[in-house]
Amino acid sequence: QVRLVESGGGLVQAGGSLRLSCAASGGILSINAMGWYRQAPGKQRELVTSITSGGRSNYADSVKGRFTISRDNAKNTVYLQMNSLKPEDTAVYYCNAGGVNDIATMTVRDYWGQGTQVTVSS
Repeated sequence: QVRLVESGGGLVQAGGSLRLSCAASGGILSINAMGWYRQAPGKQRELVTSITSGGRSNYADSVKGRFTISRDNAKNTVYLQMNSLKPEDTAVYYCNAGGVNDIATMTVRDYWGQGTQVTVSS
């Protein structure tokens, strides 16, 4: 079955960097878009950044210039390079894959990872 597994979260000091990765596994023909959401305690989940299979990306204003999303279509993997981290970036980060074409079931749907904790100390 299709599943998304995130890794790379952790605790860093303000100004530090982390690199998150999310690998989609299973029988996948294609993935239209992949992205990262985050949710801080007591707050709504928000879209951080996304990237299409063609490499077009967008970013939330709060992370522009600090975060970079990239994608390896051959590996069905998306990365999030986070630099100049701030305490406000503290959240659980969730990987999302949109328009996943599942070969086995011949269905197209979205999938979510289980989340990885990012904590930035002041």
